[in-house]
Amino acid sequence: MSMSAEERMYTREAGRLWWVVLLAGMLWLMLSVIILRMDITSIVSVGILIGAIFAFACVNEFIVGMNTSGGWKAIHWIVAFLFALGALWGFFQPVQTFFALASILGLLLAIQGIFEITRAFMTRDENDLWWLSLIAGILFLLLAFWVAGADRVYNMDERAELILFFAGFMCLFRGIAEIAVAFALHRGKKAAEAMDTGTAGTAA
Repeated sequence: MSMSAEERMYTREAGRLWWVVLLAGMLWLMLSVIILRMDITSIVSVGILIGAIFAFACVNEFIVGMNTSGGWKAIHWIVAFLFALGALWGFFQPVQTFFALASILGLLLAIQGIFEITRAFMTRDENDLWWLSLIAGILFLLLAFWVAGADRVYNMDERAELILFFAGFMCLFRGIAEIAVAFALHRGKKAAEAMDTGTAGTAA
């Protein structure tokens, strides 16, 4: 893989914070474990919890956006803004958030799955672990179909438990995808540094 001097400079700068993205992935995994171990059925509590997840996702998307360029930067920042709106709605209107999420959770998971699959194929030349994002995307889509099939559960207590279950696995798959991005940034940084070293040696 060859890069221009400008591309190498940007790749080095973006790769400096690869460990932040890795940490975010690990936090997503920890959050998934915490959520999957929860046993709450309060609609208000679930709505507030979803707001907290959206807030964390907002920060995560903003950080990833800072480490990408071009159209991907704009996409990540737009998604961060949407997550921010979702977080505010979850904190101030938890009951409405619960019912809205119960209605569109499958669609949200499907969109996330398509996004991860697209990112996997678009970054496979630069990322040896692109298949992790691909797996995460496929799992998101499978979970979306599962959610769509669970719409027959109308009992509110059961619906709250289902949303917690789905949110936990959503965090799990998101953690996998973020870890893949982190290693892609780290690999790009190392490759750019190696090219700079080789260029400097040739010039000398």
